[in-house]
Amino acid sequence: MSTPLKLPKQMELPAALADILTGAAIAFFEERRRAFRAARPPRKGATLRPGRETPLWNALVAEVRPHLRKHGTQVNLGRLLGLDRQTIHAYFIARTRMPDAERAMQLLTWLIAVRHGLPPS
Repeated sequence: MSTPLKLPKQMELPAALADILTGAAIAFFEERRRAFRAARPPRKGATLRPGRETPLWNALVAEVRPHLRKHGTQVNLGRLLGLDRQTIHAYFIARTRMPDAERAMQLLTWLIAVRHGLPPS
């Protein structure tokens, strides 16, 4: 068994600080290692979430967002789809949610109408 190393008095504080920083660094890297696990493949039939795995939804969002800049268009689109403005925000601005299939089709129809200058109602 080894005896602990006796440090000079002026080195005790820097050694304690180095010990604390080493412990914090180890804890940080352990947390990062756990967070960096490889993504599991989605289960069959699992609900899709917006992200890299939904390129078609990402393309649709990119097409719709420029049309939502005018004041009141989010509210009007929400009324047309039967949704509140916060849900429209979650779809296109926050990108945390996706519509169901029927609303996605209504959204495509709305986008086509807007592009042709037709009233989207």
